[in-house]
Amino acid sequence: MNKALDTRNVTDTSRGILDKAVEYCAQKMMLEGTQSVLDCLKAGDGRACGYCHYSVAKQVAECLGTLDENVKAAYIYDYDATPQDQCNGGRDRGLPIHLLVWADRKTAALKVMAETWDHALAQGYAELIGGLPSAHVLDVQVVDDADVQARRGYGALLSSLHYPPVQLWSR
Repeated sequence: MNKALDTRNVTDTSRGILDKAVEYCAQKMMLEGTQSVLDCLKAGDGRACGYCHYSVAKQVAECLGTLDENVKAAYIYDYDATPQDQCNGGRDRGLPIHLLVWADRKTAALKVMAETWDHALAQGYAELIGGLPSAHVLDVQVVDDADVQARRGYGALLSSLHYPPVQLWSR
């Protein structure tokens, strides 16, 4: 890891990430002001959640890549959610955000960094929408070159024809 990870800095940065995500959502949905976006998020509006989650994922991917030279690229991917996953009172619609991180090698430091971001974003998201914190906001899966070449586990997603992940960041 190239730069030190300061938990307080991650907490402050996560608040900024969430604020930018709300702004991004307002622009994309042509909504007036932050409160309109927050109302949509509280109601579980799929489009609002999708735009906010995409923005959060993109910003976190950039941070992970900047903080760890081992990271080659980061992607967001979707999964087939069950009706129970999509109907949690609207509060957690689409959570967690699924990130796939392609790294030169899997390290404990990268795992801790992802967990730190997850915790900070869960707290910040709860404060933003005025609810209880989710157990997780981020689901970060790390793959290395061997996983990608062998199409093993999450590494197979990078060559998927039917459900390819969307690249958010690359070195």
